Amino acid sequence: MLVDTHAHLLPRDYPADAPECFPRMEAVDGDTARTLLFGSVRFRAKDVFFDAERRIEQAAASGVDTEVLTPMPPLLRYDLPAGDGLSLARHVNEFTATLCATDPSRLIGFGMVPMQDVDAATAELAAIRDAGLRGVEIASNVLGVSIGDERFLPFFAEAERLGLAIFVHAMPVQMDRLPASAMGTYVVGIEGALAASSLILGGTADKCPDLRVSFSHAAGGFPLMVPRAQYFWSGTWNEEPPVPERAVAHTDGPSPLDYARRFYYDTMVFDRRALRYVIDLLGDDRLLIGSDFPAMPREVPAARTLLSLELAGEALENISHRNAQRWLGMELT
Repeated sequence: MLVDTHAHLLPRDYPADAPECFPRMEAVDGDTARTLLFGSVRFRAKDVFFDAERRIEQAAASGVDTEVLTPMPPLLRYDLPAGDGLSLARHVNEFTATLCATDPSRLIGFGMVPMQDVDAATAELAAIRDAGLRGVEIASNVLGVSIGDERFLPFFAEAERLGLAIFVHAMPVQMDRLPASAMGTYVVGIEGALAASSLILGGTADKCPDLRVSFSHAAGGFPLMVPRAQYFWSGTWNEEPPVPERAVAHTDGPSPLDYARRFYYDTMVFDRRALRYVIDLLGDDRLLIGSDFPAMPREVPAARTLLSLELAGEALENISHRNAQRWLGMELT
C-alpha cells in the first residue's frame, strides 16, 4: 500500500458574491484546465486539481492507493482580513470535504484556517473535524512570525485535543540576503528548518506531546541542524550518552533529537542520499511519502527513490503507509 501524504487541490470555483480579495478560477478556452488568479499569483491548474475522478484515475496509474489532499499553499493568505480569511477557509474546506466524499478510502482531506486570527483558527478546528477532514494545513510562518511563538499554542493544543493532524507547508518569505529567485528553492529549506526548530524552542513540542505534526520537504535543513543542537545539549558527538558538565545547553527532559523524533517528515528531498540520511537520523517510523502532486509530477513509478534504497520489509511498510496511518490517526484500507 502506498499513501501520498503531500498532494494538493484547488476548488474549481468560488462564490459569485465572494469578497473582491477572494481568488478566482477562470476557464481556459479549449481546455479542461482553469487559471487561478489570486493577488500576484497566476497559475494554470489542470483538472486533476479539482476533479475527483481524474485524481483517482491518475493516482491508480502511478501506483498510489490513497492521497492526503491539502490546499495549494497560495491559498494560505494570512494577509487577508480575518473575516475574509475565515470565509475563504470555509469555502475551501467545504470543497475539500465534498471532493473527498467521492471515495473516502482513496481521498483524505485536510482543512485550512485563518492563522492571522488565532482565536478564529482555533474555534474552526471542531468544524473541520465534524466535516470529516483529518487535519489542517498551515504555513511555516504567519506573516513572518514563527509557528512556535506562544501566541499559537492554543491552536496546537486544541488540534491535539481533537486528534487532528497538522501538515506544515514551507511558505517562502522574501529575505534580503537572498535574491527573489531563491524563494522556491533555498528559502523553502530555510523555512522548514525554522518552523520545526520553533516548535521545539518555543515549547509547543513539550506542551503538546501527542500533537501529530508533519513537515513538507523533510523540514528543509532541519535534519542537518538538529545534530548540532544535540551536541550542545549533550556535550557528545554521534548521540553518545550525555555528559552534562561538558554541555553548553543541557536541560532535563527530552533532547533535541528526542523532540525531532516526535515529528513526521515527507520524503520530498529529491536525492536518495538525502533520504537515506533522514531515515538514518530520524528513523523509518518518522517518514511519509510525499510528491507535491499535481503541482509537481510524481516520480515514475511513485516513490521510485525510496524503492531504490531497497529497505527491509518493515521499514518500507512504515514509510509507504504505516506512518501515514499513525500520523492521520486512522486505519487505511
